[in-house]
Amino acid sequence: MSDCHDAGGTKLPDADSAGARIDRVALIGSPNAGKTSVFNGLTGLRLKTGNYPGVTVSRSVGRCKVPVLAGAPGGDTGGDPGRHDSPSIVHLEDLPGAYSLDPISPDEQVVADLMADRLPGTTAPDAALVVVDSTVLQRSLSLVAETLNLGIPVAIVLTMTDEMERRGGHVDPQGLSDALGVPVRAVIGTRKSTLEPIRELLADPASWSRPAVGPPDDGGPQLADWVASVLELSAYRAPARHGATAMVDRLLLHPVAGLLAFLVVMFLFFQVVFTVAAPFQDWIEQFFSWAGTVVTDHVSQPILADFLSTALIGGVGGVLVFVPQILLMFLLISLMENIGYMSRAAFLTDRVMSRVGLEGRAFVALLSSFACAVPGIMATRTLPSSKDRIATAMSAPLITCSARLPVFVLLTGMLIPSGSRFGPVQTQGAVMFGLYLLGAVSAMTAATVLKRTRPLRSGLMPFYMEMPPYRVPSLKSVFMMMWDSTRMFLRKVGKIILLTSIVLWLLLSLPAHTEQADQVRTDAVAAAVADGATADEADAAGEAASRSYVMDNSFAASIGKFVEPVFAPLGFDWRIDIGILGSFSAREVVVSTLGQIAAAEDPEDPGTALSEMTYTQGPHEGEKVFTPPTIVAMLLFFVYALQCMSTVGAIRRETNSWRWPVIAWTYMFVLAWVAGYLGHVITAAVTG
Repeated sequence: MSDCHDAGGTKLPDADSAGARIDRVALIGSPNAGKTSVFNGLTGLRLKTGNYPGVTVSRSVGRCKVPVLAGAPGGDTGGDPGRHDSPSIVHLEDLPGAYSLDPISPDEQVVADLMADRLPGTTAPDAALVVVDSTVLQRSLSLVAETLNLGIPVAIVLTMTDEMERRGGHVDPQGLSDALGVPVRAVIGTRKSTLEPIRELLADPASWSRPAVGPPDDGGPQLADWVASVLELSAYRAPARHGATAMVDRLLLHPVAGLLAFLVVMFLFFQVVFTVAAPFQDWIEQFFSWAGTVVTDHVSQPILADFLSTALIGGVGGVLVFVPQILLMFLLISLMENIGYMSRAAFLTDRVMSRVGLEGRAFVALLSSFACAVPGIMATRTLPSSKDRIATAMSAPLITCSARLPVFVLLTGMLIPSGSRFGPVQTQGAVMFGLYLLGAVSAMTAATVLKRTRPLRSGLMPFYMEMPPYRVPSLKSVFMMMWDSTRMFLRKVGKIILLTSIVLWLLLSLPAHTEQADQVRTDAVAAAVADGATADEADAAGEAASRSYVMDNSFAASIGKFVEPVFAPLGFDWRIDIGILGSFSAREVVVSTLGQIAAAEDPEDPGTALSEMTYTQGPHEGEKVFTPPTIVAMLLFFVYALQCMSTVGAIRRETNSWRWPVIAWTYMFVLAWVAGYLGHVITAAVTG
């Protein structure tokens, strides 16, 4: 090895091949290096997720099956040499993406502290696999050098080698191994067959070769010379720029055309979500309507029948109707991320974000909030400035997340007929795009105001983000990402929304007022018969009247009527108020609440019952509740209100204070109320 490898190097300890078996290996790499693909391929997604002790940076630990080699620690040393049939287990720890062990963000700080054994509550991994994108090998070698100087067994996983060859580049894995003094294996992360050499390496990390002298650790000219020497010994030839990427980026990264293209992409996004999902939504709605009728007709026990048809089918089923939109939205987000468009969007908006006082990385956090505000807030850890992290976390909940989607779809469907079009444009989809755009603009405006306050005022820091070439995504990775996100939504339906639906059913059903309800039923049946109704129609009218009486005099009605003065200027009645109070546990609860009420009033056609709902008291008694002014007020209220306790908790964890989540909840509630009031007044004036 040439002299520049030795100059200023760190003397490393010899490998202890006789030591205890190594079964905890860290996976280190920069973002977009293919680290997660390698992790998923080796572990088969057999992973556990959680947080590092004392911090909120998530950790993923997976179990990797490796062959047991004769003579390896913990293996069978007798018999013939070679591989044995019984596999062993190595635990792989997928660390957050990091460009360096000299940290500038919370994620990188955790990686650096963990590898240096400075993280309380856990120990440093026994060995490290450094995942390196071969197309940017020169830049990645600084991270390799830092890892080599840790004094633990290290191996290099070289990814993107197929792309390297297509672009005319070259690197010799064996030459790179000789230059570094550690094992190097070239893989293609999406092909499991290329990962077998990594499994064989993981069978005995203690036997990995190590350099006699580590790389220079001063980060100066000596390190640059060391990098140049490694590149020379590995016959490295830099790849040409990706031709298709360069051509597409001329349009998508243009300061004007690129922003217009971004708006067109997002507009088409919501057109697809509404148009494609509509028939699937209708089928699911018909299924739950049929299920409600079956329960009503065949379950003889009245309380059980009411619980099944109202709480489960009317409440939880009312939310599950929107799963097609959720699936489509996550599918499209996953496609854009895997193709490589998300990083372009961050670059495009960096100029806009800088005027706000933030940088392009903040846009990535805000963009993540379209799926859910919690991961969006967690993504602020990539921001070097703590003030930028707080300002971004405080504005991220204004981005329209997937939890708002069922609410928006329900209300937009009541406001605009499903077949309505403006030329070739689906009107409901256009309104949905406008709501999402309003949320994004509001988030940017809030960030602007927050960054101009004294506690959060700070200068701009340099923005660096790697833009990978456009790639055809793996269908498996796209669908896995889509399913993981949808599964989180379904888990929320199965836990929070189910529990809330049961509580609301009890509040809406108690006290029973049995005698009074029976009398109301008798009077309603008599009135219906007098009007010429059939026996079945009269019975249905009596049952609906009885249910309405119980709900109007229930515990839920008392709570809703108590807070009604707060929301009355927005046109909300006590039933909407109960939904809003419940939505502070999860936004979708308002859909399940209204679904329960509608199912109780008309199990066979809850949709019509909801749209025909009338005020039961006050100056508007007998008038429809869901008029255009009230629907617009609800839409605007849900655009701005912070109604998710998980999001409040995420802000608390990331800011390490209750001060900021309280401020966020308060200013967003005020915004929601004022916007809803103005929307109600203006719409009423326009529609008369």
